[in-house]
Amino acid sequence: MAARCVSVGVPVPGLGRLTYRVPEALPLPVRGARVTVPLGTRAVTGCVIEAPVAPPDTNTLRDIIEVIDTDAFLPETVVALALWVAEYYAAGPGDALLNAMPPKARTGDASAFRRVPVAVWKAEALVLRKTALKGDKQRVAAELLQRTPEGVPLSALRREGVSLATVRSLERAGLVAIHDEIVERDPFETVGGTDRTQWSLDGTTPQGRELTPEQAHASRHLEDAVIAGLFKTILLQGVTGSGKTELYLRLADLVLRRGRRVLVLVPEIALTPALAGLFRARFGRRVTIQHSGLSDGERHDQWHRIRRGEVDVVIGTRSAVFAPLDRVGLVIVDEEHDHAYKQEEAPRYQGRDVAVVRGRMEGAVVLLGSATPSLESAANAAAGRYDHLTLTQRVWNKPLAEVRLVDMRKEFTAHGADVMISQPLWEALELRLSRGEQSMILLNRRGFATVVFCRQCAATMECPHCSVTLTYHRTARKVRCHYCNYASVIPKACGTCGGEFLEQSGFGTERVEADVRARFPGARVVRVDRDTIRRRGAIAKVLTAVARGDVDILVGTQMIAKGHDFPSVTLVGVVSADVGLGVADFRAAERTFQLLTQVVGRAGRGDIPGEAIVQTLYPDHYSVKAAAAQDYAAFYAQEIDFRTRMRYPPTIGLVNVVVRGPSLGKALDDANALAAVTRHAGARARLLGPAPAPLSKIKDEYRAQFFLKGVHRRAMRDAIEHALTQRPELRRRTVVDVDPYSTS
Repeated sequence: MAARCVSVGVPVPGLGRLTYRVPEALPLPVRGARVTVPLGTRAVTGCVIEAPVAPPDTNTLRDIIEVIDTDAFLPETVVALALWVAEYYAAGPGDALLNAMPPKARTGDASAFRRVPVAVWKAEALVLRKTALKGDKQRVAAELLQRTPEGVPLSALRREGVSLATVRSLERAGLVAIHDEIVERDPFETVGGTDRTQWSLDGTTPQGRELTPEQAHASRHLEDAVIAGLFKTILLQGVTGSGKTELYLRLADLVLRRGRRVLVLVPEIALTPALAGLFRARFGRRVTIQHSGLSDGERHDQWHRIRRGEVDVVIGTRSAVFAPLDRVGLVIVDEEHDHAYKQEEAPRYQGRDVAVVRGRMEGAVVLLGSATPSLESAANAAAGRYDHLTLTQRVWNKPLAEVRLVDMRKEFTAHGADVMISQPLWEALELRLSRGEQSMILLNRRGFATVVFCRQCAATMECPHCSVTLTYHRTARKVRCHYCNYASVIPKACGTCGGEFLEQSGFGTERVEADVRARFPGARVVRVDRDTIRRRGAIAKVLTAVARGDVDILVGTQMIAKGHDFPSVTLVGVVSADVGLGVADFRAAERTFQLLTQVVGRAGRGDIPGEAIVQTLYPDHYSVKAAAAQDYAAFYAQEIDFRTRMRYPPTIGLVNVVVRGPSLGKALDDANALAAVTRHAGARARLLGPAPAPLSKIKDEYRAQFFLKGVHRRAMRDAIEHALTQRPELRRRTVVDVDPYSTS
């Protein structure tokens, strides 16, 4: 009889499908089931990709150790989606399949369920054993348990003053039974530290205000697409405050009434509470969330709720695109332009694009929403591949914020080169404080000072593990690397010349906060960046405080720039608007335009018109001018012309190949060898490089890179895969990034 064999994906970077034999004593696992298999000298958990398969021509076939699931753990659509991701983004199938699994799934997750002891009153003993109740605590316990037939956790009884000894005495008397129950951890009880009283669970909130004519037109188009029941991708481009979220809610309601389900993606965890709260209020308990900010237990429990069909709406960050939701009729990608949808470790997928593929697999409508669409989505709309809907006006005819550009070259001339906040911005902040209005200040750079240098020899403090300077964080009294997290105290003397005068230059959000506090000592100033929101729930607490009016001035990085709706914010100040324009990256202008437009849109969303003051060294740069005018069409016209002439995405495909080594010379030699094989493997593309990467060393590894440019992505991927097959010793030290967001 032919050997029973299956194809398995294991969570090892870059490793392809492996074939294993299934012993007769084990059942033949199905596609999507988890299995334990031997790999080298260890045992790992993999996922069955295909079963059965023909045995390979080898005598070294190994046996599966254990079949964990009798049925498919991952649904068929999710398996197919993960395998598409692995193929398109040149990753191992096990890497992609692992992204689709909840925490604890590698080891079999039966132990990951939360089990709590529960006491249940034995009703049949109620009359016969009344005399058994001796003490007051026994009577308290009896009353609680009789009112709760399903039982009460022992922890809840303890909070009422009933000890375990009391419950055990009732158990010995035959009045109470104690057993373990699985209790699901609800993220809405603890989501982001947010007060759970904000979550309305009755699902009876009103449908919202009357739609504007533009919203009504877009709504009719979207409803027609849903009713047609076919796959379609629609780009919804609406200025900030134009009511895109209300359209999301109405369309989701239509989809749910038609018996299908909804998947909603947001780019960052910080945006989840507000959007999830709106969906929870509208649709009740059959809404859940999935993102890495939840505890492993919460993610595990909600994943299984989704898998069991107990959820109609899933809201989460990019990995939620793999949620085991069936009958998906609508996929919403909010802020579709955001770079956070791109994963920076294997598999390096773009969540927005994977969402479109999932929609195609499900026969669903995919709705991409943004005030500043990505060049890729806008180009697809221009080519007719996506439908394109626009909202050009804010709701209730509220005006867009008035934007004023401040040329910092003139400020430096008038007030000196160390000016950080311009006089117009100081005056505007003072005015808002006097009127009891709120302000936001954006600087997309954290820390207090970006450089520490010696006044005597000009040497700078650099990371010993990465090719970057160290950033000074005054609160921690340390300099820190933002790539490897290396940190040290500032020495008393220069390590190069022994000079005793160490100076600081440049500034980040910590310095902005300090200067604002010094200028306005009575103001309530809060800073939001990675240094201040490390604790779970910190960001939600800050945003809630801003919404309540408990904050006067909010200082932060890009995480305050998007998606938030604070009606009392009437002023937005941008410090160093062009901080990203100096980066050697073809997306620098696009990122600058999007960030400025998004943050300007936070002002004036209430009854009082808003103002934005944008400080820049390059007031004539087209991305800055277009953002100040909030003119997407003008920006797109110039940017797509630049991309076309320079042959950059979206007009062409791009693959970035980074080779790491113990020295820069070794990394370059290996990159040259890999590039040579790739060039001769029929890539049908232009090969640029190899050359040292802009960040030539990260975490003690030197980096060299080369690029492939072409229209045949499959040919490019196949050529690189062929090269890695020819040089297998380089696979673990090579990163292949298809459709890279960053080229550094």
